[in-house]
Amino acid sequence: MRRRDFIKAVAGSAAAWPLGAGAQEPGRIYRVALVVPVGRDEPAIIAFLDELRSQGFVEGQNLNIVPGFLAKNEQVDTIVPATIQAAPDVIATGGDLIAGAFQKSTKSIPLVVITEDLVDAGFVASMARPGANITGISLMSPQLDGKRQDILIEAVPGAHRIAALVDSNVSTSQHLKTLEQSARMQGKELFVIRAVNAGDIRAAVKDAIAHGASGLNVLGSPMLHLNRHVIIDQAAALHLPAIFQWPETAEEGGLLGYGPGFVELFRQRAAMVAKILRGTKPSDLPVEQPSTFKLVVNLKSAKAIGLKIPESFLARADEVIE
Repeated sequence: MRRRDFIKAVAGSAAAWPLGAGAQEPGRIYRVALVVPVGRDEPAIIAFLDELRSQGFVEGQNLNIVPGFLAKNEQVDTIVPATIQAAPDVIATGGDLIAGAFQKSTKSIPLVVITEDLVDAGFVASMARPGANITGISLMSPQLDGKRQDILIEAVPGAHRIAALVDSNVSTSQHLKTLEQSARMQGKELFVIRAVNAGDIRAAVKDAIAHGASGLNVLGSPMLHLNRHVIIDQAAALHLPAIFQWPETAEEGGLLGYGPGFVELFRQRAAMVAKILRGTKPSDLPVEQPSTFKLVVNLKSAKAIGLKIPESFLARADEVIE
């Protein structure tokens, strides 16, 4: 769905819905901080606020949003203390770097985090009993990045070397070894390229071409998602087939996207935030995972780089953009 169509649909339904029931305190104004790599008017934020509204937390009535939209890793030293100083009831954030900074800076404000693996990154003690002040959604990226690598190999069967674009701020050492082993078992070679920030991305993608890569697996990362259009444009200019973490990225011009819906994850996170606003402790709120996954293929992008995708592969796609 195009963004403006999504906005119209949500706006129309929101006008018709009654305020959701809940255990809100009369007269209280709840404060939620959103420190995310997403713009204020993007469908993911609209869905987040729409879900909160359906549960009785309405911006401009009993809900104030502490903004941290389009949050970048480079802003961590300023955005984290400023957010904590604003004293929100809940902080919704994501990514190892910024979420890790919040983890070190507050032990009292509840954090609802979306990141690649909440347990392995040390944010929670376990999925069932997170402990402390953090819960959220674990994206299963180690498994999904491997699945995306397999999808890319199937879509580009002639590729002998695959590049993995990695955010250096995300811990991936064991994860990359698993990807390398999987590629080797399929007769392929994996080459890892790294980016610390947005300024590294174009050179990193060029490096993939310089090392003979015929496909690019963009691993899970808020920083890489925030700069997805740079990656899309650079990959297209270099005729490098690429697969992305979110299905919506293929709808925006990327070649392939596989994973949970980005918009739906924000709605899922909002439901968790609502539970905390009603009094549930983060330590008692089990970590959740995505439950549905979607493969989107953009044939326009394939034709633009001269890539012929096998018909058998297209038949398995959930959505083909022509």
